[in-house]
Amino acid sequence: MHVLHLSATGAIGGAERSLLDILASVQQTTPDWRLTVVTGADGNLVAEARALGAAVRVIPYGAALARLGESGRSGARLGTAALAGRLARSARPAVQYIVELRRVIEELGPDVIHTHGLKMHILAAWASRSPAAGARPRIVWHVHDYVGTRRATARFLRWSLRRCDAIVTNSSSVAADIHETLHPNVPVVAVHNAVDLRRFSPSGARLDLDRLAGLPAAPRSVVRVGLIGTLARWKGHTTFFEAMARLGESAPIRAYVIGDALYQTAGSQYSIEELRACARVSGLGGRVGFTGFVDGADEAMRALDIVVHASTEPEPFGLVIAEAMACGRAVIASDAGGAREIFTPGIDALAHPPGDSAALAGCIARLAADEGLRRQLGVAARQTAERRFNRRRLAAELAPIYQSPLRAAS
Repeated sequence: MHVLHLSATGAIGGAERSLLDILASVQQTTPDWRLTVVTGADGNLVAEARALGAAVRVIPYGAALARLGESGRSGARLGTAALAGRLARSARPAVQYIVELRRVIEELGPDVIHTHGLKMHILAAWASRSPAAGARPRIVWHVHDYVGTRRATARFLRWSLRRCDAIVTNSSSVAADIHETLHPNVPVVAVHNAVDLRRFSPSGARLDLDRLAGLPAAPRSVVRVGLIGTLARWKGHTTFFEAMARLGESAPIRAYVIGDALYQTAGSQYSIEELRACARVSGLGGRVGFTGFVDGADEAMRALDIVVHASTEPEPFGLVIAEAMACGRAVIASDAGGAREIFTPGIDALAHPPGDSAALAGCIARLAADEGLRRQLGVAARQTAERRFNRRRLAAELAPIYQSPLRAAS
């Protein structure tokens, strides 16, 4: 079987990490499958996919298409007129991309096209042959995000559904959103993301977060609390700052923001400079460090005593939660969306309502004061990760979706 994976970006975020875990699972369990990855931009994904045995091609999106999205400068959804202008500017690049993508698909002749990223679902659907045109690859959309709040994107997805044969989601929560928003007549299957349990483990190297952030070394008694991931506006950085401010300067806690802006979609994320300003406004001063992007997320997690997940909107899955659990860290997570499917509050993590800085501050204070509880949660978290997030299972869960008969033309 030849599976062609299509990724919107060469940067590695949650969706791209999921793609790499799928490649690794296939390599481990079904090495006779042929794997190809096409990305819309160069980046770390290219080298990592090749290291896992996949052939890789980069077909650049171009600036207009890369920035296309529904987020405005403040992160709010664009109005109709602004979105129409953005669509108009990207129409020609989109058509050109579809033509080039169609050429590559016909050249490669895959059995399955597995798409990652909302834009790529739409582009791939229109780049492939129509159901009435005879033999064609099976098209599987892997949806890592809610689409119910993206009205324009949802409309394009509905128009493209006739060229989709199955939808994989990263949680049951996202699957429910797909059913409610798109009303698909194709199978929708929830497949939880996985974690490389050898890399994300309690043992291993640890980053010097203070050096990376340009801060003086913290005393050994200081409890290190960090938020790791992209700088998307809904990831809760300002809620994290507000929680830290509530704890006061006397608390023996140092906070870290680990990550950078990865995606090119306009208005969807903060810059580090904006977040530094937010921290200053919150009165945190030197109590929060910004490391920027780090290659070793596992090494960063092991350097923390507490990993915070603070998303203010329901999380489609929450890969950073599963990774931190695999590292045996004490985790505090927003209790909403797909994240609810990952952990059991009070057993292998603590939970707080999304956007509630007071509740988050209470969880941080409780864990900072109780090393035994941190250790207890970390041990249980690792056990959960070993039981539920081993990436070896991915190929077995995807194979029936890949191999079931193509849907008849409507």
